[in-house]
Amino acid sequence: MTATIARMQRANRGTQFRAYRLHGADPAQLDPFMGIDAWMSAPTFPPHPHAGFSAVTYLFLDSETGIANRDSQGNRTLIEPGGLHWTAAGRGVVHEENPAVLGSTTHLLQIFVNLPEDRQTEAPFALTLRPQDVPVVQRPGARVRVPLGSFGGVRSPLTPPTDVTLLDVTLEENAELEVTVPAGQRAFFMPVFGSAEIDGQSFGLDDLGAPITPTGADATAHRLVAKAGSAKVAVFIGKPLEQPVLSNGPMAFASRDNLAAAAAAYHRGDMGSL
Repeated sequence: MTATIARMQRANRGTQFRAYRLHGADPAQLDPFMGIDAWMSAPTFPPHPHAGFSAVTYLFLDSETGIANRDSQGNRTLIEPGGLHWTAAGRGVVHEENPAVLGSTTHLLQIFVNLPEDRQTEAPFALTLRPQDVPVVQRPGARVRVPLGSFGGVRSPLTPPTDVTLLDVTLEENAELEVTVPAGQRAFFMPVFGSAEIDGQSFGLDDLGAPITPTGADATAHRLVAKAGSAKVAVFIGKPLEQPVLSNGPMAFASRDNLAAAAAAYHRGDMGSL
């Protein structure tokens, strides 16, 4: 099956904030993911609420500094380069993220993952994966870190509330990697550095293209190839939840009543503060 090339957007703010965003025009397009923001400078996320879904931060190994994460549940975490932090917002939490060393460059993914409807009103909680605990798969000319899900016979030790896979793929020039998408799941491929091909279709940051594969009844194998130099690609795989997505921005629920209740709880201060 041929992948659809979706368009990413630049979301730069001044000279210190360079961002690339992938958010589907239709919420079903990326399901169970809700959007990906890739920052390649020194972002700051002041205290803000989330509810109904999960906010996941993954730092690439080349990040010059970590991210200091704290939330209104009392969690305090330093996300190191190569590490991942998963905030399951549930019925609501306030959190904040800042570079651990101000002025240093961070290189990260901010990933928004939907929660199954029956878990959207649960108490919030956080999961953390240290860089040294991320499994790594080596292939000829390719290195794959597996912070979420599984690949090549290895599985991440993290068990999040939504079962998804994240692969951090580095390819040498002309190297090939086969990525299998299980039956009933979809995948998308987000360029991080360089350009690549998937099943013969080119994509990269030059054209801000991100291939999205259709959901199939059978498992499908896709051929990822680096062209004209090395490339880094983030691969996202998951089974669509196929539930409504009603959002007011920082909150998203399958139920309009739950969305309204979460917004009211935040304004009452029930989610806590920082």
